Amino acid sequence: MNEPKRLNPDYLSKVFERVNTCPYFGLLSIELKSLEWGKSHLEVEIQEKHMQPYGMVHGGVHASIVDAACFWALWTQVDGDVGLTTVEMKLNYLAPVKEGRMIAKGKSIRVGKTLCLAEAFVEDHKGTLVAHGTSTLMILRDLKIPGQDKIGPKFL
Repeated sequence: MNEPKRLNPDYLSKVFERVNTCPYFGLLSIELKSLEWGKSHLEVEIQEKHMQPYGMVHGGVHASIVDAACFWALWTQVDGDVGLTTVEMKLNYLAPVKEGRMIAKGKSIRVGKTLCLAEAFVEDHKGTLVAHGTSTLMILRDLKIPGQDKIGPKFL
């Protein structure tokens, strides 16, 4: 595994602002709460818009937060001048969610030269494990967050 590097707090602040105001995260009310080397923490406050016809959170919300938690856990360990995209995801739905919060914790498993693997655990506000997933992501050398080159170095 890569040796831990110190993430630049100023860089992270700007990334958090960009991520937490992006249209898709806004649509689902996903919030990136914290990042550290190989780990991520995201949350969703359950709202009516997340419900499917049976009164439970739609599986797509679970999939989105697992995908995002895996992505951001791996993002902490890749070079600052590359991007990532999901190429495969496996998800287990373990319990329904009807209210409260969904809390996702992502963990990097392996960062390779081209492919990376991470997992995410999702709990409800009571601490019940409601979903688990793994995601394979590809490193893309030419993919960058717009304006990324103007916000300083990713690592100190």
